[in-house]
Amino acid sequence: MRQLSLVARDAPLASTAAQHETLARLALPREFPDALRTAGAWPLTPAAVATLQINVGKLCNQTCRHCHVDAGPDRTEVMSRETMAACLRVLDAAAIPTVDLTGGAPELNPHFRWLVEEIAARGRHIIDRCNLTILTTAAHGDLPAFFATHQVEVVASLPHYRALNTDAQRGEGVYEKSIAALKALNAVGYGDAGSGLRLVLVANPAGAFLPPGQASLEAEWKRELLRLHGIRFDALYCLTNMPISRYLDWLVEAGHLERYMEQLVAAFNPSTVGGLMCRSILSVGWDGRLYDCDFNQMLDLPVAGRCQHIAQFDPAVLGRRAVRVGRHCFGCTAGAGSSCGGALA
Repeated sequence: MRQLSLVARDAPLASTAAQHETLARLALPREFPDALRTAGAWPLTPAAVATLQINVGKLCNQTCRHCHVDAGPDRTEVMSRETMAACLRVLDAAAIPTVDLTGGAPELNPHFRWLVEEIAARGRHIIDRCNLTILTTAAHGDLPAFFATHQVEVVASLPHYRALNTDAQRGEGVYEKSIAALKALNAVGYGDAGSGLRLVLVANPAGAFLPPGQASLEAEWKRELLRLHGIRFDALYCLTNMPISRYLDWLVEAGHLERYMEQLVAAFNPSTVGGLMCRSILSVGWDGRLYDCDFNQMLDLPVAGRCQHIAQFDPAVLGRRAVRVGRHCFGCTAGAGSSCGGALA
């Protein structure tokens, strides 16, 4: 199996419209709505919003080729403080227990710390989606202590517990920086069961296949990271690579797209549907537009209905919508399922 190279590419990504067309022209055994009908879940409707997921921008210190956000150092889309304030007004008006901050590297938004402080002051649980290497930069080296002060849960991406596999995916030196960042997080209490500071690692397959069993992989990673580096963490999330953005480009380039999509469709698991993140997460784009999930956000598929911006937030209106779905959604329901919280089944 050809390994997935996660370094910057020279050619630009296909446009969103072109990506929709690429997926649409495939001859698949069935469509996602048909699969949901067999599970008795069509149309797909949302539950109460349990997590407000805020993408604070596409600016990142890395350019990973599997990135579904198409983030990188050259991106200029960054959430304004005004839009963040609109998100805070929603928290003041609605009992949403968790706020999930993502990017890009969310820490590069100039208002990131202010936003974390404001959310913490409202007593909400905060998740930061961290690429780890950002914590080794001069301007962000104090973030582990900042996170600990505000009880932020850190969900950190790490391709593998070995250097060869990680650097092959993300570039030379990324593993060393990631390990340094994990040690800094451990030093302030992250990964210590008694500290209340939760540290989660996230891994994606390095090719056109589904992730292995999450429970067994977590045990292996905990054993090896402790043995190799004395690093402790609380959980491992195994995520399926979604056939969108840079990963879709790679599938096309490598000639794996049709086979990968057929694999996702064949592995549809109806027991994952109840836990799909689009049912309990409301995704906010950097410009304030609303989406059913982070993946729909990257495909420019806003929520259905008239409430399409965070400034228009109306839980009653949003609660009556149907979740927008497409062929990419097979990625969330294949095998054990995949979500921002890891496997579903």
